[in-house]
Amino acid sequence: MKKREANRRDGAARPVTAAGAMSHGRIISTPDGSPCLDTAQLQLLEHSFREWAEGAVRADVRQSRRRILLIFLLIRYTGAKLNEVLLLDPFADIDPGRQTVCFGPAGSGKEGAAREVTIPESLCREIQAALLDPGFRDSLRKLFDVDPAFVRRKFYERARACGFAKRLGGPEMLRRARAVELMQGNLPLPAVQMLLGHSTPNLTSAYVSFSQEEIREMTRFFMERESARKTSARNAFFGKISAIRQGDIQSRVELITVGGHAITTMITNDSLQALGLHEGMLATAEVKAPWVILLKGTAEPLCSAENRCQGIIARRTMGAINTEYVVGLADGTELCSIAATPDDRHAFAEGDEVWAIFNCFAVVLHIG
Repeated sequence: MKKREANRRDGAARPVTAAGAMSHGRIISTPDGSPCLDTAQLQLLEHSFREWAEGAVRADVRQSRRRILLIFLLIRYTGAKLNEVLLLDPFADIDPGRQTVCFGPAGSGKEGAAREVTIPESLCREIQAALLDPGFRDSLRKLFDVDPAFVRRKFYERARACGFAKRLGGPEMLRRARAVELMQGNLPLPAVQMLLGHSTPNLTSAYVSFSQEEIREMTRFFMERESARKTSARNAFFGKISAIRQGDIQSRVELITVGGHAITTMITNDSLQALGLHEGMLATAEVKAPWVILLKGTAEPLCSAENRCQGIIARRTMGAINTEYVVGLADGTELCSIAATPDDRHAFAEGDEVWAIFNCFAVVLHIG
C-alpha cells in the first residue's frame, strides 16, 4: 500500500526496494535501485503542469499548453507510451461513457490488437469538458500530432520546476511510476500488465480462472476506489468468490485473488443476501492495517487466524508511538501493518521474512 511520506524536493525520489523492487521490475523493467516518483510527487508534478497551462496570457499559447497537459495526464493515469498517446484521436479513441481510452491500430495504421485502458471518472470528465471547448477543439486540428522532442522538453521543464531530476519527469519514467503506484495500491499483476500493454505473463493456475473481462472489471473498480478514496482501509485484495459456506447466523466466504491468495471472511447471512453474493462474483476484500499482525520467520505459524500471507518487509516507518511496516508479497502486491513501536531488539527490519496474519472477522467485502 502507499506509504505516507512528505514530498521530497531534493531531486531524488524514493526508490522501490526489497521485495517490491523484484516484483515491480518484472513489470516495468526498472534496474535495481532505479528511483521513480511516488504518488505525492506525481501529484506535485500534476499541479505544476496545471499552473503552467493556465498561466499563459495569450489564448493560443494557453491552448497549446492545455494539449501538453492532456498528454501528460493520459500518460500519468494510463501508463501509456508517449508515441501511443501522440497517435490518439481524442475525439474517437476516448469513450466518456465507458471511461476508457483505446490505444491500438484503429486509425493509426499499426498492426496488432487494440488495448482499452480504464481512466478515473474525474479525468474523463475533464477531457470531455476540454473537447467541448470550441477554442481547444480548434487547437486539435492535427489532433496530438506534436513533436515528441518538444513534449519531452516540456516534461523535463516541469520536473525541474518541482525540484526533481529532469529524467524523473520523462514519459518513460512516468510510465514506470504509474506501474509502481498501481502495484502499491494492490492492483493485481496481470491487470497492471494488461493496462501497460505488456505481453501476457506466465500465468499461474490462479490467474487462469480470471478472464480478461474480469481483470478489466477489477481495474475499473480500482480506478474508482483510487479516485474516491472513501475508505480508510490500507489493504485491498481484488479477487473472485470461490466458496460460500452458510451457517445459521453467519456465512464463511472465501475469495481467491489473482495472485493466488485465499482470503476468508465471516459475514452475517443478512449481509450475504443484501450483497447478493454468489460463487464466481468479483469482489474486493479490505483489511485495516492495525488488524494485520506480523510474525517473523519462514515456517507457517500455528495459530487460529484464517488468513496468512508470507512476504518480506519492504519498508518500515518508525514513529514515536506506532510503526508502519509494508510487506511485499510474492505476487508483487503489498500489505501494510501498523503496530506499537517496539524497542530495537524486537523491531522488524527491512528484508526480514515474515508472515502477515489477520482474522476472518477483520475482513470487509465490497462489490461493484
